[in-house]
Amino acid sequence: MSIEEIKQRAREMMSSQMGNLILVFLIYSLLISGLSSLSIGLAWLVVYGPLNVGIAGILFKLDRNESFNLEEMFHGFSDFSRTLTAGLLVILYSFLWGLLLIIPGIVALFSYSMTFFIMKENPQMTAQDAITASKNMMMGHKWELFSLFMSFIGWWILAILSFGLVLIYAQPYYYCALTVYYQNLKHGRNL
Repeated sequence: MSIEEIKQRAREMMSSQMGNLILVFLIYSLLISGLSSLSIGLAWLVVYGPLNVGIAGILFKLDRNESFNLEEMFHGFSDFSRTLTAGLLVILYSFLWGLLLIIPGIVALFSYSMTFFIMKENPQMTAQDAITASKNMMMGHKWELFSLFMSFIGWWILAILSFGLVLIYAQPYYYCALTVYYQNLKHGRNL
C-alpha cells in the first residue's frame, strides 16, 4: 500500500466510530500529559504501557470494523506487570539511545513502535520478546515508517499553531494509519 492508501484506509477506520475514538485519545492525552505535569511527576510511566496496549486493542477492532467501548482502553491494566514492563523498557531504551544523539533516539522509537500491537496480539509474549519482535519487524522498514510519520507534518504544524487543538483529530488519524501500516507489514506488504 502507498502512504496515501494507508491514510485513506485510516480515515475509513475512523469514520465508523469517530466520536468514541476521539474521546479515547482525548482521555489518553489528558492522562499522559496530566500525570507527567502533576506533582506525582513520573506517574505517567506507570500508565504508558497499559494504556497503549488497550488502545492497540481498540485500533484492531476498528480495523476489523467492530465496535468498541471506552473502557477497553484500560484493558492493558488487566495484564499490568507485562504491559508496565513493556512501557518502561520502550521508554528506557529510547532514552538511552537518545543520549547518544537525537537521531539514534528517533531510530529507536521507530524500532520499538510495533511493541504494543505485538503484545496485544500475543498475550503470552514477554515484554522483552515483544520489543525484540518489534525491532525485527521494523528492520529495513524504519524509513517507510518515518515517511508515513512525515506525511502528517502538516497536521503536526497545525497542532502547534492551534495549541494542540488539532490533535483531537490528528492523533487518532495517525494511530489508525500506524495500525494499517502494522497490519500490512505483518502480512509482508511494504509501502
